[in-house]
This record gives sequence, C-alpha cells and structure tokens, in this order.
Amino acid sequence: MIDLLCYEPGIYAVDAGYLRPRLAAIYLLVERGRVAVVDTATNACLPRVLDALRSLGLSPSRVDYVFLTHVHLDHAGGAGAMMRAFPEARLVVHPRGARHLADPAPLFAAVQAVYGATKACQLYGELLPVPTDRILAAADGHTLDLGGRALVCLDTPGHARHHLSLLDTRGGGIFTGEAFGLSLRELDVDGRPSILPAIAPTQFDPAAMRASVERILSLQPPALYLAHFGRVRDAPRLGGDLLRQIEAQVALAERERDGGPDRGARLRAGLWALVETEAMRQGWRLPTEALHAVLDEYLALNAQAMDGWLTQTAPRSSAR
Repeated sequence: MIDLLCYEPGIYAVDAGYLRPRLAAIYLLVERGRVAVVDTATNACLPRVLDALRSLGLSPSRVDYVFLTHVHLDHAGGAGAMMRAFPEARLVVHPRGARHLADPAPLFAAVQAVYGATKACQLYGELLPVPTDRILAAADGHTLDLGGRALVCLDTPGHARHHLSLLDTRGGGIFTGEAFGLSLRELDVDGRPSILPAIAPTQFDPAAMRASVERILSLQPPALYLAHFGRVRDAPRLGGDLLRQIEAQVALAERERDGGPDRGARLRAGLWALVETEAMRQGWRLPTEALHAVLDEYLALNAQAMDGWLTQTAPRSSAR
C-alpha cells in the first residue's frame, strides 16, 4: 500500500515511510506524461515510488529527472537504486554533491560516524553508485525542461553547502528540501502548520541558512513543498517564525560556547527549553511524552550540529 497525496494537478507526494508516517516526502512532478522525482529517501522507498507511478499510469521510462535537494541519505540514499530503475533519467544534484553519488563510500563513512555502523546499515542499506555520465551537476539558475514546464534550480545553502531548492515556474511553488526547515504534521493545530529549523550534524552555517530563507521568501511562493513533510502555505508567517528560531538557537549556542565538557548536554537542554517556549507560542497540543517521541532525535542532531559549529568557529589563539 502506498500513501500518495495529490496537492494539485501534476504535483504529488509519496510518503516515503522513513522511520514513521508523514516524516519524509518524495515528490513527483508530472507534465505531459514526463516525470521529475524530487528526493529519493532510502533504497527501501523505491517500491513506493514505483507503485505511485503505476497508480498514475506511468512507466519508469517516463522519468526524466531524479532531483536531489541534497545528498544526506534520508534524501539521497535511494538515488543509485532509482537511477537503475529509471533508465531514461538524469540525476540532478548540486555540484558539491555530485562526487558523492558517483562514489558513495566516503558519504556512507560520514553517516556511520554520526549514527554508528550498525544503525547506518539498518537505515540505508547498500548505496549504489551512479554512472558519472548520468549525473547533471546543476548550479544556481540551471533550468530543467519537464515536458515544457520549466523547473529552476536554486542554490540554498545553510542546512548543507550542497543544498538546492527547485522552483516550479508553472505555479510558483518551491521544493525546499530542508532549506526552509521542517514542518511536522503532528504539531499542526486545526490545520495550521508550524515550522522548525533543520540543522544538520555537519556544515551548519546560520548566516547562509538565514540568507536562503530570505531568498525563498523574496520569491513570494504560494506554496512550499518540504521534505519533512508536505505542502505548507503562508510562507511569510512561517518564514518569520523560522528566522526567529534560528536567531534563538544561535544565541543559545553562543551562550554555551565556553560550556566545557558537558556543552553538548547543555545545548540539548537549551533546545528543549526553546521548543517548550515554541509549543506555548503555537498552541501545540501534544502531551510532553508524545512531544519527546516526535522531537528527541531531531533535537539530538541539532545539538550535535551546534556543538560542531562552535568547535569549528572557535577563536584561534594568537601566535606567540
């Protein structure tokens, strides 16, 4: 069984089923029988995409592009498997990420360093390389033609240096990966979504993240299609909330810069305090235990990212 959402004609989301329902989305853009897949999640998600295509009356040969917002494995772990399944497709990725798809071994080693070897294998399985002649390294402004529908690549770093978003010029919606944070459906209040910053364990760059959010807002998109999870509207409100929270998290990190050996634990506790404040502001209805179940791993990764950012930006001592 697949969970296929139709947001509007030609824009669909497949619930990837990654870790839990409504956590990771794989998008299908369809125009005149041609398909672009946005993000792949993991190898285990390929059958869901194939089922979705069948339900739409489309064969794998109709896929022209597999577009990766970035190469973190909850977005790109299934890229090699999908490229084998979609014989006519080209893989579109940021120039900084292209080498990781041709040779995924170093990328997987980095993921093992974050999650441990056993959990990394359980989550992502074997990463399959993609032939270099099928990889399109797309810089900012590169335009893809999907059956006459122009899709424009936007360089949106901050969550990662190799992050792209995708502007659909047909309706103005933007597929933002994690450049515009994440919006978890469990936190919705009467259909009103909230937003949270998406800080990766490596490559966190708060200035670049703010600039990417502001760039997306400047395009005045009527809808944003988030990897985690689904379509949201009211971009100005969500963008303001997102920028405010990024500032609060950076301020927390700076307060803990000299936090000593327990800095990571202090950062995590501080993040929970910020989340509790946001819960009251937004009127979230989840009880504390359920909120922890939804956000524990997310906040652990954010704390790890902030701790790493503080280490990387530590003042250098003067040479004697």
